[in-house]
Amino acid sequence: MPDLILYQRDYCHLCDLALAVMAEARAPDFDSQWVDDSVELEARYGVRVPVLRDNRTDRELDWPFDAAAVRAFLAATG
Repeated sequence: MPDLILYQRDYCHLCDLALAVMAEARAPDFDSQWVDDSVELEARYGVRVPVLRDNRTDRELDWPFDAAAVRAFLAATG
């Protein structure tokens, strides 16, 4: 399982934009998790999605972010 997770919602245009940003940033493999599928995730991420999380460091990058911000986030996490 990849260390990176992109939390998102179904039918979320911002989440679609985040996926494009992740591709532009050439982010390594990541999992997508839908907050709609979990009461716990809904409570935690609710209106914050999309959120990029690094499970190794517990750091999170909230939307809005661009490719430069993703690259900086990834560089800071090792």
